[in-house]
Parts: sequence; C-alpha cells; structure tokens
Amino acid sequence: MTDVDVQRFETIVYERPADKVARIVLNRAHARNAQSIRLLYELNDAFNVAAQDDSVSVIILAADGPHFSAGHDLRDEEGPEYFAAHDRVGTWCGFGCAGAQSQMAVEKEVYLGFSERWRNLPKPTIAAVQGKVIAGGLMLVWPCDIVVAAEDAQFQDNTVAMGVAGAEFFNHPFEVGVRKAKEMLFTADSLSAVEARQLGMVNHVVEREALADFTLGLASRIAEMPLFALRLAKESVNVAQDNQGRATAMQTSFAYHQLCHSHNQQVHGMLIDPSFLRATFGDKVSRDVTARVTTSQVSAAGAQS
Repeated sequence: MTDVDVQRFETIVYERPADKVARIVLNRAHARNAQSIRLLYELNDAFNVAAQDDSVSVIILAADGPHFSAGHDLRDEEGPEYFAAHDRVGTWCGFGCAGAQSQMAVEKEVYLGFSERWRNLPKPTIAAVQGKVIAGGLMLVWPCDIVVAAEDAQFQDNTVAMGVAGAEFFNHPFEVGVRKAKEMLFTADSLSAVEARQLGMVNHVVEREALADFTLGLASRIAEMPLFALRLAKESVNVAQDNQGRATAMQTSFAYHQLCHSHNQQVHGMLIDPSFLRATFGDKVSRDVTARVTTSQVSAAGAQS
C-alpha cells in the first residue's frame, strides 16, 4: 500500500465500506463536484492507494451531493499553485513553455493522461452516478468498467459550444455509437440514464435512494472472484477495444482538441469561445472567468455548469 495519507484528502473521501471494496467519493458538492486540479491529483492518489492495496479487489467511484460532476472547474483559483507544487505523474514536461506546448503538456497530464491511467487500473472499477455529468465529468465515468446510474442522471458533452471538438478523453463513439456520438456533440443535448443504458453506456439504472446500496452489492459480488482472473479479464477487454482503434482515435481527437485551443487563443485571445462563458455565467461572472482562462496554465476546456 502507498504511503499516501488518505485522511489528508480535502476534495475526496476514501472509504472501505465492505470487505475487499474501496470507495472513493468526490467531495466538492458545494461546486457540483467540479474538478479542481487538487481534486484530480487527490483522486489519482486515492486510485493508487486502492490499486496497490492487496486487500482491495473492487473500486467504487461515487460523488457527494445532488450531482456527480459538472466538469472541469474554470473558477479553480488554487489550480496553478497546486499544480506547480505537485509531483508529475506522467512523463511529459514543458508546463511553463510558451505557445501551445504548455497547454498540451498540462492536458496530457491531468485530463487525457489521468483518464487513460484510470481506465487501465488493474482492478474492476464501478462508477455510481447521480444528477449531472457534464463534459469533464464524463472523463471520470467513462474510464470505469461498470456504470450504475440513478434515474436522475444526465450525461452531456457541451464542449463544441465552447469552440472545442469534444472532451479530452474522447471515448464517445465507443460509449454510445457513432451516430449518437455526433448528435451528442453537435447539439450538446443530455442523455438520460435510461437512454444511456439503451445505448450500452450504462449497465444499470436504479432509484436514487438505492444507488449506493445497489453499487456496493454489485461490487461485493465481483470482489468474491479471484483477483488475478479479474485483472486479466479486464485487460483482455481493454485490449480488444484498443485493437478496434480506440487508442489511435483518442490520440487524433486529443490533437484536434489542442488545435481548437490554439485557434481560440488566436481568434479570441483565450482557450475557449467567450460566447459560451457569457451564456453560462452571465457577463459579470464571465469577466473573472475569462481572465483566468486567458492567463492560467491549467485552464480547462470544460466548465462548471
């Protein structure tokens, strides 16, 4: 087990609710669990703890409050300082360089890099989802192996409205199919929990009050399986999906994502289309957010909504 002190987490809670099961809970309900840089690094640390603990066989990812996650937090005031102080997880560098390099390096680390890493954790993971799951929120859900959704869950990628060609972890065609992925991106419409299940993105839809108990029961059943066999079964399915072209498509879409940031920087002087900020936050708030997105090395392509 790692030497990470789970009691010191500020934005998540690490629990052991049952034998062989760990549960990681997003704990920024006041911000609709929007993803600050601190939250993402703490979440990665918590995944490390669970992955390296031989007494854990299954990991649940859940969230406190009415919404699972409103995406990347554009109002993250501590982001640059926390990012600069934290040890890198990936191998990319150039976070302080000029031009497009710094933004690409940052997003390789905390967005695409983390999501890919979590997808390939050597233990089964289950997302327990309620309320809104917006843009960057999908990048927490989609890396998980199984998704259990409350009846009120809504899944949305509104990044095209921001002037960006999809979230950094671009798994849309593999989650909902090609045509629905296009509609989802082109319109920014939400998918209901029932529709997501029909498309194969969600395994189970349950009443909101039953979400925690149902997910824990499922996790406990899986945890009784031999762990080494679980690891290899998971890796086999992931490799099969990658051989269908997922990994290559992910690299292409991430490159387009960075091109959109660069284009917006040249045209608007910021990483996303400012009309989205005005529509989302209103003129007064959007001025503050605009300044942060323009100047921050850790600004995001999604927004708390």
